[in-house]
Amino acid sequence: MAVVETTDKTFEADTSKGVTLTDFWATWCGPCRMQSPVVEQLSDEMGDVTFNKMDVDANPDTPQKFGIMSIPTLLVKKDGQVVDSIVGYHTKDQLKQLLTQYVEA
Repeated sequence: MAVVETTDKTFEADTSKGVTLTDFWATWCGPCRMQSPVVEQLSDEMGDVTFNKMDVDANPDTPQKFGIMSIPTLLVKKDGQVVDSIVGYHTKDQLKQLLTQYVEA
């Protein structure tokens, strides 16, 4: 699988089914650049999760709607409902553990 770019217009449809993780990031953000490869690796390993990323500078409406004030923020949804949100850099193991609880639930 791959990490799919999502926008303000496509976000709701892109995250409406199953377990999804959206990486809110910006090109100028150092920790975001560290987090992106981790999310990419997970997308290859966890076929039962949909992975998206959203550039907060190009898409301000969705981050505002969810009160995202710091990046990277990773928003986890299950069947369209927000179930978790974490801020800052996280390791692959940390993210895998987080996502597994929602996949198995």
